[in-house]
Amino acid sequence: MKKISIALPAYNEAQTIGETIQDFYGALPEASIWVINNGSTDETERVAHETLSHLGCKGGVITEGRPGKGNAVRRAFMDLEGDVYVLVDADLTYSASQVHSLIAPILAGKADMVVGDRHSGGHYTAENKRLFHGFGNRLVCSLVNKLFHAHLKDIMSGYRALSPCFVKNYPIVVEGFQIETDMTLHALDKRFRIIEIPVDYKNRPPGSMSKLSTVRDGFQVLMTILNIFRYYHPLLFFWSLAIFIGLLGLLAGFLPMSDWVRERYVYHVPLAILATGLEIIAIILAAVGLILDSIAQQNKRSFELRLLDWFSSRDKGKSEA
Repeated sequence: MKKISIALPAYNEAQTIGETIQDFYGALPEASIWVINNGSTDETERVAHETLSHLGCKGGVITEGRPGKGNAVRRAFMDLEGDVYVLVDADLTYSASQVHSLIAPILAGKADMVVGDRHSGGHYTAENKRLFHGFGNRLVCSLVNKLFHAHLKDIMSGYRALSPCFVKNYPIVVEGFQIETDMTLHALDKRFRIIEIPVDYKNRPPGSMSKLSTVRDGFQVLMTILNIFRYYHPLLFFWSLAIFIGLLGLLAGFLPMSDWVRERYVYHVPLAILATGLEIIAIILAAVGLILDSIAQQNKRSFELRLLDWFSSRDKGKSEA
C-alpha cells in the first residue's frame, strides 16, 4: 500500500483545524495527517491533538516555532516520508473530496506536482472578496507563463499533491506566503512535471481570520516579480538594467558631446562625469548578467546530476529491500 502524508500548515486555525482533519480523514482514512503548528497562540495545537486522537488517525502535530508558511512547509518536507505528499491549507477553503483526483497522477508516476486549480471553475473569483489579491495572482501567473513558456492557470494555489522526488529535491529558502509561487518556479525551472486539476474553492467560514494583508502581501507580490527575473533569468534582468542605465548615460552625455563637437571643449563637466559613471555602471551590470547566467546554467547541470543520484539511491534501496 502506498504511503500518503498530508501536511496541514496551521497558524491560529483553532476554529477550522478540527473540521479540516475530519474532512481529510474521511476522504483518506489510510493517510497520515500531520498538522504543522506554526507558532499558534490560540487552541490550534490542542484541537489538533484531540481530533487526531478521537479519530484514531495516523499522524500527529509538528511544532515549527519560526513564523511563516514557508518555514512550516520546510519542516513538513524535512520530517515527513511518503510515496505521495498532500499539502493543503487548514482553513476549510479546499474540499477533501477532491484529494483523490490530485494524488492519482502522482501515484501513477505521471506528475511530480499536481496543483488544485481554483480559477478554471470560477470558484476563486466568486469567493475571493480581495480584488488586489486576484489582480496580483493574475499578474504573477501571466509573467511566469511568459518567462517559462508555460500555460499554468493557478501558481499560488495552497492545495497540491507532490512526489517524493520533488519534495526531497526542493530547497526551501522563502519563509512566508510566497512559498507556493517559489514551489512552482522551482518545478518549472528544474523541469518537473506539473498537472493542474480544477478544484472547488470557498471563502473562510465566518469568524475565521485570514493571515493575508493587502499591503504587505501586495509588496511581496512585487518583490516576487522582481526576484523571478533576478534569480531565474539573470541575463534578462541585468541586461535590461544595463540598457536602461546606458540610455540614461547617453542622455546625460548629450550636452557634453554637443559641446565637444561644436567647441572642442566640454562646458558641462558635471554631466560629462555623470554620463561616464552611468556607462561604466551599465557595462558592469552587463558583465554581472553574463556571469550569473553562466552560474545559473551550471547550477542546472549540477541539479540534474543530483536528481540522477537521488533516483540511483532510491532504486538501490528498493532492490536491497
